[in-house]
Amino acid sequence: MSSTTNSSSNTNSSSGKPDWHARAAALKIDGRPVIGGKRVETQAGQQFDCISPIDGKSLGQVSRCQAADVDAAVRAARSAFDDGRWSERPPAARKKILQNFADKILAAKEELALLETLDMGKPIQYALGVDVPATARCIAWYGEAVDKIYDEIAPTGPNALALIRREPMGVIGAIVPWNYPMIMSAWKLGPALAAGNSVVLKPSEKSPLTALRLAELALEAGMPDGVFNVVPGYGHEAGEALALHMDVDAIGFTGSTRVGRKMLDYAGRSNLKRVYNELGGKSAFLVFPDFDDLKRAAQTVAGAMFFNQGESCNAPSRVLVHESIADEFVAMVAAEAPKYTPGDPLDPKTVMGAIVDEGQMRTVLGYIEGARAEGAQARVGGQQVRSESGGYFVEPTVFDGVTEGMTIAREEIFGPVLSVLRFKDEADAVRIANDSPFGLQASVWSSHIDRAHRVARKLRAGTVHVNQYDEDDITVPFGGYKQSGNGRDKSLHAFDKYTELKTTWLRINR
Repeated sequence: MSSTTNSSSNTNSSSGKPDWHARAAALKIDGRPVIGGKRVETQAGQQFDCISPIDGKSLGQVSRCQAADVDAAVRAARSAFDDGRWSERPPAARKKILQNFADKILAAKEELALLETLDMGKPIQYALGVDVPATARCIAWYGEAVDKIYDEIAPTGPNALALIRREPMGVIGAIVPWNYPMIMSAWKLGPALAAGNSVVLKPSEKSPLTALRLAELALEAGMPDGVFNVVPGYGHEAGEALALHMDVDAIGFTGSTRVGRKMLDYAGRSNLKRVYNELGGKSAFLVFPDFDDLKRAAQTVAGAMFFNQGESCNAPSRVLVHESIADEFVAMVAAEAPKYTPGDPLDPKTVMGAIVDEGQMRTVLGYIEGARAEGAQARVGGQQVRSESGGYFVEPTVFDGVTEGMTIAREEIFGPVLSVLRFKDEADAVRIANDSPFGLQASVWSSHIDRAHRVARKLRAGTVHVNQYDEDDITVPFGGYKQSGNGRDKSLHAFDKYTELKTTWLRINR
């Protein structure tokens, strides 16, 4: 794949900083899949336009992989696994290549950031400063961790020796969403590859470009052919074929709850492969009247909600605030929202970019209109903006007067839309927060540690933040309760998804 060049025409001569528009204009993409260690043509030769949400224009053609292409990728992955070119390498050897892979990612940071911004619309400052470093850090961390994990010896009697070992599962199918294409890929690739598996990655058709480039960088880092394969295409074609494949041992999926249900169905219809779903969220942000810095809470919820255009599964889209401080708090949040007015994603000063495509923008606007029809009041925002650009931009939106039964209080919108609900007391707050099919994250804001701890224990969510939101580290597991999924990404717990436990029992005769 050719991408931005290093010529002077792609650098602002006065500042020495990248001229992102010039680099975008010079970009040429290679949308072919990576199978068996090289770029290949699809068997049917079908393609689709990769549309940038920034201006609605095509970035180029991407291969539309079908079942035959997925089968070729799985066969390549299985061959690589079975002959031991990766699975039987010592952990220290795998570590060295994964760390080299991470270094390659950092060396290509400007190229990857540009691809990510053009492909899914996020501001270039965040693609460059958040997504690329987090991707490299994840790959490096799992590489470093793999030779630090010890196997076990069970405490049996003196006449037996029971060895308990983690072994790689085989071929992992990774299906990732469009909102954080690199980071979500790394969360699957890091533990799966470190453990010795082979991987077939299916990126979203809405943002496939960085996944394809990551596969090339892995090969440059020394990853053996066939260990890491990428098959771009549509979910109902390439994704379904991967999830139904009889020679895939596990699926790591991040996406909507609706598609997560399909993953479980596909497993039942095929080989009962393991399925690990990281799904949607409708995270609650609880503000109690004893908290002594409402402005900080308001700034935090606005920043977390409108980051990445609200296209985050853990976005704090339900603000639950005590009725005695609700008016004051809503006014504070509404005052913060205009700071996130969408701008040109290629401008380094922009803090909110474009919705990923026209369909998703229409979905977000439909939820906004539905909220108005149900009686909620938009305190700020609620409109499409920058339509003259040809791109897909929606204002940050804050709704007040939201009740528990309203659609915007129950369904994941995946856009910059925040709902405010009011509660009477602590029990009421916990009840409303837990009255959701989701349980990904939550946040409790209180100056009393006993209340914060008590409420945190009662909330049915995978992560509960206290007096902050979305602080993050690769060492901390990520995942949710209820219909937000199963298993955990990140941390050492992610190895549980991509390894089998084997017991070897030896009888020791006296």
